[in-house]
Amino acid sequence: MPRPVLFPALAAFLLAVTGCTSATETDTTTDPKPVAARTAPGPSSASGARPLGAAIRDLETAPEYTGTYDRDAFKHWNRGLNPDDGCDTREELLLAEAVKAPTKGAGCKLSGGSWFSYYDGATVTDAGALDVDHMVPLEEAWSSGARSWTPERREAYANDLTAERSLVAVTAKTNRSKGKRDPAEWLPPADSALCTYLVDWTTTKLRWGLTADAAERDALIQHAKRCPDATVEVQPAP
Repeated sequence: MPRPVLFPALAAFLLAVTGCTSATETDTTTDPKPVAARTAPGPSSASGARPLGAAIRDLETAPEYTGTYDRDAFKHWNRGLNPDDGCDTREELLLAEAVKAPTKGAGCKLSGGSWFSYYDGATVTDAGALDVDHMVPLEEAWSSGARSWTPERREAYANDLTAERSLVAVTAKTNRSKGKRDPAEWLPPADSALCTYLVDWTTTKLRWGLTADAAERDALIQHAKRCPDATVEVQPAP
C-alpha cells in the first residue's frame, strides 16, 4: 500500500537518522522534560483546534461490538515510514521519542538513550523496558469500528506514525496494566498525565472515525472538567 505523507516533525527526525522490547526504569520526582509531543495540552491558536469537551461530544456514541476479536487482523509492526532505515514501526517510534538519543546498531538494535514515560512519570534508560502502546488499543479499535475495515486500513492504524497521538512509548508495566481498557476503566497513574491522555485518546478516536460507548464517553466528559484549557486538533487518517 502507498505510504502516507509523514507527520512533519517525525519525518524530519527520520530523515536525520541513518542507519526493541523491554528493561530498566527509574521513577523520579525530577523527570527530564518530555518530548514536545507529550507535554500537557493547553490553549492553541492552530486552525481546527477546539476545546477537549467539545471534541469529546463529537465522538459518535455506539455500543461496542462484543463478538470475536482477531488480533492478527492488525499487521504490526511493519517496516515503518522509512523502509530503508532497517527499523520497524516500534523502533522508529522509540528513536523519535527518545529524550536522549540511543545508539542504533545492526538490525536497529538500540542501546543507551533515555525516554520519558508520561503515563507514570518514569525515566527509562533501556529500550527493552518500553512498550509502544496503541493509544486506543487494538481490541478497543476492533470493537469500535475497525472490524469492518480493510486489512490495509487496519495495518495503517496499527503502525500509525503519521500523527503524534496514535502511538506512544511507555513503561511496559503501565501498558500492560491498561491492556484493552478505555478511560471508563483505566487512566494513567500519574496525575500529570490525565489531560494529555484524554486529548490523545479523543484525538485518535476522531482521527480514525472510531465510536465510543456511553460509559466511555461519559467518563471522558467527566474527567475533561479537570482540563479546562485542553484542546484537540484532529488530522484525519488517510
